[in-house]
Amino acid sequence: MKLLLTSAGIRNASIHKTLVDLLDKPIAECNALCIPTASYANPSAPIRAWRFISGKEPICPMTELGWKSVGVLELTALPSIKEESWVPEVKEADVLLVNGGDPLYLSYWMQQSKLAALLPSLRGVYVGLSAGSMVMAPNIGEYFVGWRPPTDSDSDKTLGMVDFAMFPHLDHPMLPHNTMADAERWAATMKVPSYAMDDETAIQVVDGTVEVISEGHWKLFAV
Repeated sequence: MKLLLTSAGIRNASIHKTLVDLLDKPIAECNALCIPTASYANPSAPIRAWRFISGKEPICPMTELGWKSVGVLELTALPSIKEESWVPEVKEADVLLVNGGDPLYLSYWMQQSKLAALLPSLRGVYVGLSAGSMVMAPNIGEYFVGWRPPTDSDSDKTLGMVDFAMFPHLDHPMLPHNTMADAERWAATMKVPSYAMDDETAIQVVDGTVEVISEGHWKLFAV
């Protein structure tokens, strides 16, 4: 699966062009599935999930981009239903749009639902927003731990589908603890290369090749 890991969705022309190139056809011809699950471990969860699903988050564009169709894939529901009820739709989707929220909560339900095991074989594009991007890393660092998984309450491990970690929303005016100095302290605790990235930045990963797409600012911290 091709990955487009964003801090805040399809925010600018460069990220939009990258998405269209990855899809290899116009957005209006593509069928999307959106995954709101990460929202539910954060405050105001119902409102956040509804805004994401309905395309009412203009500062973090994802579902409102003009897709041919948008379906909802709620991961917490999947373990209770037969795989034939949802796996074919996932395999046929052109894109998965994965919302932000809590990355450990999202990681837990990706594994519990078995979506995580399915992702590497999919032909489409995975677009993450904030936690939806962070979940692809081997771990997120204690700085970002909120919700704790019942299976391993001391862990900050996530899916490990890329070999780097991400610090999103760098220097966001509403997040006073997301400065470059904060990112540097976070990166010093990480055992993998780590990217600090603002909301105008995304990371493309195709066949193991990593490329930063940015109209803002970012920094790579090596190990």
